[in-house]
Amino acid sequence: MSLPKDGLPAEQVLDEIRALRTADRPTHGGRLFAYVYDPAVPGLDELAMSAYSLAAHVNGLDPTAFPSLLVMENALVGAAAQVLGGPPGVVGSVTSGGTESLLLAVKTARDARPDVDRPRMVAPVTAHAAFAKAAHYLGVALDLIPVDPDSLRPLATDVAAAIGPDTVLVACSAPSYAHGVVDPVAEIAEVAAAAGVRCHVDACFGGWTLPYLRRLGVDVPPFDFAVPGVTSISVDLHKYAYCPKGVSVLLHRDEELRRPQYFGYAGWPGYTMVNPVISSTRSGGPIAAAYAVLRHIGDSGYLALAGRTREAVRGLAAAVSDVDGLRLLAPAETTVVCFTSDGDPDLFVLADELAARGWHTQPQFAFGDLPASIHLTVAAAVAPQVAAFATDLAVAVDAARAAGPVVLPPVDPSAPLPELLAALGLSGGLPERMATVNTLLNAAPPALRERLLIDFLSHLQRP
Repeated sequence: MSLPKDGLPAEQVLDEIRALRTADRPTHGGRLFAYVYDPAVPGLDELAMSAYSLAAHVNGLDPTAFPSLLVMENALVGAAAQVLGGPPGVVGSVTSGGTESLLLAVKTARDARPDVDRPRMVAPVTAHAAFAKAAHYLGVALDLIPVDPDSLRPLATDVAAAIGPDTVLVACSAPSYAHGVVDPVAEIAEVAAAAGVRCHVDACFGGWTLPYLRRLGVDVPPFDFAVPGVTSISVDLHKYAYCPKGVSVLLHRDEELRRPQYFGYAGWPGYTMVNPVISSTRSGGPIAAAYAVLRHIGDSGYLALAGRTREAVRGLAAAVSDVDGLRLLAPAETTVVCFTSDGDPDLFVLADELAARGWHTQPQFAFGDLPASIHLTVAAAVAPQVAAFATDLAVAVDAARAAGPVVLPPVDPSAPLPELLAALGLSGGLPERMATVNTLLNAAPPALRERLLIDFLSHLQRP
């Protein structure tokens, strides 16, 4: 039972959690290329968890009651502003993650324009899906701009053409998550400024590492507050700042730009609600953990971690390029290696073969003119694993070629989920190999794919 009649001993409960965790992907060791960011810094987890426990019960709802949390939040914002070239006057807020930061960036831009009845936002098709989520939640129309199929970047002229009198925000990425490509931020911010529209840079993925890569000699295009037209930037500390999950920062160039981000309400008999972010009650645990991690690693430590990450990216990119039939979908210029194939080997079979050898990658489906691909998010912990990955990649490609491409059984993707799962032989749960499922999802139009995955997630999430 989820709630036992009598309480269980603490160690028994912890043993239950440890047993459950054995089914999870490995969060350390450099073999999971998505979702987690491992710096392989000894003692860092213990430090973060100790700091977390010190502030776990502190409530961020009222900084006057818990000033320690206010000090730590301001320190995190100040550190992010420093890394991202913020001039004097930059302000910001700590959020629970990139999606909340992007939701707030859109909300702030929308509320700054009360004169617009039907607000709109312009973004490239490669912008993170959280922008679509923000548009959906906040009633903002999303105008998507195509990207060049070779460079995977939008043209500033296309952005300019899409801006209209109801546009409240222009968004771009540094870099885009799927391919690791930095948009032409300077050109996009210029056309946004010329139209009097805010420009948000989604640097959730790369904002903490791109400045360090630049210091190491990588040709990183301008993307931060050094670009005059940039009005706000988001950066996740639980990515390449290597903090525990649940910490992002949303920065605004000045206080006046941030003001519409706040929500205040005094129209009830309780306390006056004033929130800078979406949540009211917030645990201080993630903020304290992030504060501890940043203070412990320090600027020189992050520079060294960026160097190890860059070394790993170069090694992985070379390993992919050395395999006949595989090619990089975009130059590996940031912290992403994204590759595709000419059809042989089948990418989804290859992902399974890599997983069978302990390498957990992220297959990505075809979109428009862009082919299906395999995405590798690369962190510092990957560097010692590059040679082993290169060896296993060559073996996995041979195995995938020997297995051949997936041939889908005769199924109707629009059938009810139980029928579809039965037709795919999945009634007993997900198989160890996902190539059949991924092939079906890749063949489905985006709207149908959304429905299938929503139905499946709903199928999983029940007691």
